[in-house]
Amino acid sequence: MLIHRFLYFYNQNTERMPADFITTYFTEEKIESLFFIIISIITIALALIFLFLIKYSFFKGMAIPLLAFGIIELSAGAIVLTQSAKDLTRIEQIIKNEPQLIQSQELPKMEFIIKNFVIYKWIEIILIITGVVLFIMFYKSSQTFWKGFGLGLLMQASIMLSLNILAQQRLQIYILHLSSPL
Repeated sequence: MLIHRFLYFYNQNTERMPADFITTYFTEEKIESLFFIIISIITIALALIFLFLIKYSFFKGMAIPLLAFGIIELSAGAIVLTQSAKDLTRIEQIIKNEPQLIQSQELPKMEFIIKNFVIYKWIEIILIITGVVLFIMFYKSSQTFWKGFGLGLLMQASIMLSLNILAQQRLQIYILHLSSPL
């Protein structure tokens, strides 16, 4: 919804940026990082329950990718959450005091991050395919561990891919606004 608001504004008036686009971008980053943290807590809790309370190999297999991705999501969410306020202040100061640094410092940094999102997407797609293949290969097998592992991998990689696509779209709009005349 906010993306559509940005695109609408940009299409209506390309000569000026909205005064609050920076605050909006970093607020959305905080919201997504909190979502990452919430998902990670649920995921880690499920993984621990599957590892220590449920004595079925399917759930033990599922627990491994849940725990691994849960730790990654928790780390990423915490880093983004703590950095967002600092980045907001830094960008507002740059725009206020040295707007030329947006072109020479902030935009190259954001374009590098966009390139990383492409790499992340391919890794996540490969993990999704691997999860599907494992699940299908071991679907009728007595080795339920690998079926659980495949399902856990599929679920977590899909969540990560979805959230990274949203973050990439938000970042592209942010870059679009930063590229506009200040």
